[in-house]
Amino acid sequence: MKLGTLYGIGIGPGDPELITLKGARLIISCRNLFVPKARTAAESVALAIARPLVDPEARVEELHFPMTADQGELAAKWDAAAGRVAAILETGEDACFLTLGDPLLYSTYIYLVRALRSRLPDLAAVTVPGITAFGAAAARAEFPVGEGREPVTICPAAEDDLAAVRRALAAGGTVVLMKIGRRLPEVLDLLESEGLLEASVFVSRATMEDERIETDLRRLRAEAPEAGYLSIILVHAGKSGRVPISQSDVAVAPFSPDCRRDT
Repeated sequence: MKLGTLYGIGIGPGDPELITLKGARLIISCRNLFVPKARTAAESVALAIARPLVDPEARVEELHFPMTADQGELAAKWDAAAGRVAAILETGEDACFLTLGDPLLYSTYIYLVRALRSRLPDLAAVTVPGITAFGAAAARAEFPVGEGREPVTICPAAEDDLAAVRRALAAGGTVVLMKIGRRLPEVLDLLESEGLLEASVFVSRATMEDERIETDLRRLRAEAPEAGYLSIILVHAGKSGRVPISQSDVAVAPFSPDCRRDT
């Protein structure tokens, strides 16, 4: 029997209206839907975003991907997840895997496809790109990401010593800091030591109902480290003469999940 097709769908940062037309069409028609989640006790964030589009008759399965640096544990989880998806594809039915942002930017989809290809060498996978969290964060904060010939560096802040972040800041241009998580206090310390707090903006849960935008990052000093979860920091790292964004430069409208109310 011919294998079914796997569709990896980027559902964007949080607002369901930011799902692409192609992604929405596939979700609506999908009979077998897989979604990632990081905690066993919580519903998948991706599923919550796409829920309005999911057919009530669709088979939905959450795949648990723990937030750990243990490569052995992660490999076991990816293999187990691949086995669940492969079981559907081997019947000839298609399956969709939903992921926040874009499927090929720091996404569990990357590892799932690799594990599936080791099981199913003839796997047909169609990747549907999605709006990235940093793209949405930049739009909400009116923060130009790329200007002129300046470089743009996307850097995860997951390492203990933040050496990669320090190098990215030294390169100048715009630096997009992702995967901040519990490293938020250390990231703030680094930005302050480099004199870049005033040239940065913090956006948490961009386009979601509990979105938060801070142009004065000193206000984050009193926050618990968990404030860095699902957050982005955009930094104008200098070497261009560009005037940094300040609180007075940006008037951020409250997020509305229904764009028609804003018109």
